[in-house]
Amino acid sequence: MLATDLDQAIARHAGARLRAFLRVESSVTGRRWIDRLDGRTNAIALDIAQRHEVPELLARVLAARGVAAEAAGDFLDPTLRRLMPDPSILTDMDVAATRIADAVIDREKIAVFGDYDVDGATSAALLTRFLKSRGLDPLVYIPDRLFEGYGPNPTAVEALVDGGATLIVTVDCGTVSSDALKRASELGVDVVVIDHHLPSPQLPPAVAIVNPNREDDLSNLGHLAAVGLVFMTLVAVNRELRQRGAFDDSPEPDLLQWLDLVALGTVCDVVGLTGLNRAFVVKGLLAMRRQSNAGLSALAAAARLSGPTQAQHLGFMLGPRINAGGRIGNAGLGARLLATDDPLEAQAIAAELDRLNGERQTLEAGMLAEAIAAAEPVFASGKPPPVLITQSGGWHQGVVGLIAARLRERFSRPAFAIAVTPSGVGVGSGRSIPGVDLGRAVRGAVEAGILKRGGGHAMAAGITVDVRELGRFEDYLSDAIGSQVASASTEDRHLAIDAPLTAPGATVELIEQLERAGPFGSGHPAPVIAFPSHRVTYAEEVSGGHIRATIAADGGGQGLKAMAFRAAGTPLAAALLTRDNRPLHIAGTLSADHWQGVARPFLRVQDVAETDDV
Repeated sequence: MLATDLDQAIARHAGARLRAFLRVESSVTGRRWIDRLDGRTNAIALDIAQRHEVPELLARVLAARGVAAEAAGDFLDPTLRRLMPDPSILTDMDVAATRIADAVIDREKIAVFGDYDVDGATSAALLTRFLKSRGLDPLVYIPDRLFEGYGPNPTAVEALVDGGATLIVTVDCGTVSSDALKRASELGVDVVVIDHHLPSPQLPPAVAIVNPNREDDLSNLGHLAAVGLVFMTLVAVNRELRQRGAFDDSPEPDLLQWLDLVALGTVCDVVGLTGLNRAFVVKGLLAMRRQSNAGLSALAAAARLSGPTQAQHLGFMLGPRINAGGRIGNAGLGARLLATDDPLEAQAIAAELDRLNGERQTLEAGMLAEAIAAAEPVFASGKPPPVLITQSGGWHQGVVGLIAARLRERFSRPAFAIAVTPSGVGVGSGRSIPGVDLGRAVRGAVEAGILKRGGGHAMAAGITVDVRELGRFEDYLSDAIGSQVASASTEDRHLAIDAPLTAPGATVELIEQLERAGPFGSGHPAPVIAFPSHRVTYAEEVSGGHIRATIAADGGGQGLKAMAFRAAGTPLAAALLTRDNRPLHIAGTLSADHWQGVARPFLRVQDVAETDDV
């Protein structure tokens, strides 16, 4: 059972069957705290601790995420050899590998067509590095988000053919690009699609479409990011080339050296970090720490990243900078950065992406304030819709996805943010919550004629819509996923706690032990630790709407640095800033904060509750 399934099962039965953790029936955010472990998983945790000689807290984290005692050893050391199936299990994989191998051997001009987000950039860079290792010089095309939109278009295809391409490989896109792929076919150019987005009922014309979400694919790999699928494709291509003797006189490419790109794209696309995805990230982080990719090293320096690279650094520091190019600058910067071996070029691109990211943050702050101001009256009415839809004619199309994500976090339901053009066409992005398949709902709205364009996957979607149709779109979503949202929202009113701890007990050594169960992310949640009856000894609001604080145990000892991100103006912020020396129960996730070569424990605050103490 996956962690998300387990959490939902616990939440469904939490009301009368499980005693509230620390007797917290309703926190300042309105959530009931419950123990993530029940009697059965507590027994498994004890078995793991004794059998594998690991700390009790680590054992609890493993058991609560569905790890069996006999599997804990393999879980703590995930390997691609054990977790990655034969690539041929994917529909069309053998055809795709054969066609790409043909192009490599015949020295064809290959064009790589990617997407403008991190998954697209890493996918394009990974394929580019492989082709360059075989002596080819591929064309790389990343479309402009504002002027071309998502995926291949006929004009771009014509430009690639004019540039000499005889094979186009689309990565993280292409599944719904019928017009563009039809044009390629008319021009006599083959197309191989490597994608994971939900397909339309009719697949476009292509030599091969490697997509685990197509209806005739039985691989059960729909949780992979596109970059993971590209890696599997290169494994198949390598095998094909080996069988043809292509490496008899030259070394075989070491695909493992590029797992840093796979890790980055996997984390930033917010796919479930379980199974093969988790192995990709664990091994990819090890590759990243070797700093063999000039672009990643330059970007880490520009982001002022210190200490060993962790999964959260990919999602919160490196990924946003790569995305900034596609959102408000040159969409191709990310793929160029990740594919270059020139340190000077890498430094220049990283500096530009860092500058664009700062500009993006400024845009986002203004747009978010406007979106929240529009959304709060809807929720104050007491009858908010299942899906929140906000729009504005002054919003930047490249930033609406971030606004949707922030609205989802704040209001705990799927949200769309839509930038409206002067012609009345809305271009927007949606972000979902666990248990609600937004991509499928959007595809249904396209088929119903409500949306001009739309697609995505369970947790994220993009749309193009005539603003006069927004009422119909809202009604359609209410009917299509309203019950899913209601169920998920009920479960969201619980906060599952992994264990209690005191501030002095939150040591760097303990955090390093917990990280053995990571990396944490979608589908594999970070451990939530409760600090019972602690006092807030310092708190202030800082730039970005964050609340910085220090908490300490009643009995004294070392205080613990903490932060409630983007909490300004919320009940969580009010509880931390009050500072009337009352003891509070405080819950959050732990990490090691590295500064000037020194690691210190750090708490990311998620919730606060009143205590019974005087």
